[in-house]
Amino acid sequence: MIDGSTWNSAARLPCFPVTYLDHAATTPMRPEALAVYTAVLADTGNASSLHASGRRARRVVEEAREALAAQLGARPSDVVFTAGGTEGDNLALKGLYWARRAVDPARRRILVSAVEHRAVLDTVDWLGAAQGAQVELLDVDEIGLVHPSTLEAAIARDPASVAVVSVMWANSEVGTVQPVARLAAVAHRYGVPFHTDAVQAFGQIPVAIGADGPDAITVSAHKVGGPVGVGALIARRGLVLEPHTHGGGQERDVRSGTLNTAGVAAFAAAATTACAQAPVEAGRLAALRDDLVRRVCEQVPTAVLNGPPLDTAGGVGEPGDAGGARRLPGNAHLSFPGCEGDSLLMLLDARGIECSTGSACSAGVARPSHVLLAMGATEQQARGSLRFSLGHTSRAADVDALVAAIGPVAERAGRAGALAGTYGG
Repeated sequence: MIDGSTWNSAARLPCFPVTYLDHAATTPMRPEALAVYTAVLADTGNASSLHASGRRARRVVEEAREALAAQLGARPSDVVFTAGGTEGDNLALKGLYWARRAVDPARRRILVSAVEHRAVLDTVDWLGAAQGAQVELLDVDEIGLVHPSTLEAAIARDPASVAVVSVMWANSEVGTVQPVARLAAVAHRYGVPFHTDAVQAFGQIPVAIGADGPDAITVSAHKVGGPVGVGALIARRGLVLEPHTHGGGQERDVRSGTLNTAGVAAFAAAATTACAQAPVEAGRLAALRDDLVRRVCEQVPTAVLNGPPLDTAGGVGEPGDAGGARRLPGNAHLSFPGCEGDSLLMLLDARGIECSTGSACSAGVARPSHVLLAMGATEQQARGSLRFSLGHTSRAADVDALVAAIGPVAERAGRAGALAGTYGG
């Protein structure tokens, strides 16, 4: 049992200082967000109550809504607060599918990229199994890019049957940034709503709903330095969403439930800081990331970078159909032939270096990365990969620590992999 007198957040073996290289899973709370969070937590008030405490809480929520909307090029009324990215994806996909099918039962096709986060893939799989949806996965190329021509061909086969399209803004594993504006334009030519999971992209690169951009955008607080358990779905005015929770009618009657006043306030503070710092921070992180990739590959010459090459990582424009794709500035995803990713991860963890084998929501599941498989990698390549992700607390010393450890770790993991192969493991 945890209580205030016994809880020790630093309970770990103190063999090595912690080198945190898993910011894509979650990033430390920013001081600005933590200050707001603790201040608002001390106040009493339900934002749906009519008395003074409730009105005070409502004012905090609405100011947070305005601040978040400003960072996303949206109207405050477009912002629907949720409990995180997974709920936002569920709300968008189920809500749009149910609403569109109710108007026209023929609209049963859902088009999503083959490299989506499980929050999208598992949601549409459930819609297929339980709600009669026809789920189609859009192919990606060898760097994880969805080409607009691929989406065009998929919709054009039968436009009248398409309910919704969803393509994530930036891939959660290999960091590929998709041509979202061009993909949304394709969907809109056929009158199809376009949703994007921007959980990884928001706060790192420009993300906005815009006049001709996505119809719905999912974002999450803890990826930008806010608290866990808060997110938002940005839904363009006029977009009809069938709610999947019912109760108090909060959030435009789209998402019922008592609002997390402290959480949304801290989310807005974190997002405001992250977006303001992003232009400079992107350059800093990209330089750190490039140094990490170069030096790791020097230590392990067989290592292979997955996703877009580094020489196209620095731009801020839309990626094109040929060779113009870019990756998130803090993302480095590498395969280590002959090694198991889980072995590499645990050996690095024993040295105080924390990274991941892919999306944190797939952690603990012994299966190769569906993202790498969709990009054409073999199962062995997909199993032997690690994601190193940098964030606002990352420094050159973190890269130095990884570089010092990766050679011996890869050698040991390679020996273990060879032994397992010898004995049929």
